[in-house]
Amino acid sequence: MKSGMIKLSVMYPKGEGKTFDMNYYLNTHIPLVGKLLGDAIKGATVEEGIAGGAPGTDAIYAAMGNIYFESLESFQNSFGPNAPEILADLPNFTNTEPTVQISKVLV
Repeated sequence: MKSGMIKLSVMYPKGEGKTFDMNYYLNTHIPLVGKLLGDAIKGATVEEGIAGGAPGTDAIYAAMGNIYFESLESFQNSFGPNAPEILADLPNFTNTEPTVQISKVLV
């Protein structure tokens, strides 16, 4: 990714009673987001949490999804109109409330 791009990070916390269906996320939710946001997406990653920073500790997040956009305006113009449909799909794969961050890529 190049400097100046915008990165949307959506992190799904782990914890007692929290569920996350990685199969649904990878095979249904991510393709839905890709279809809705189309060419505005310049790159994407999906990560699965496997461990915490200290030996023997659990990961804080079950999964993390990252989508890259050319600019903040590109993100807002593509995500905004599609947010209701994207957010409505969340209960199909998790019962957690994700943590969301929008960042500017520096390196």
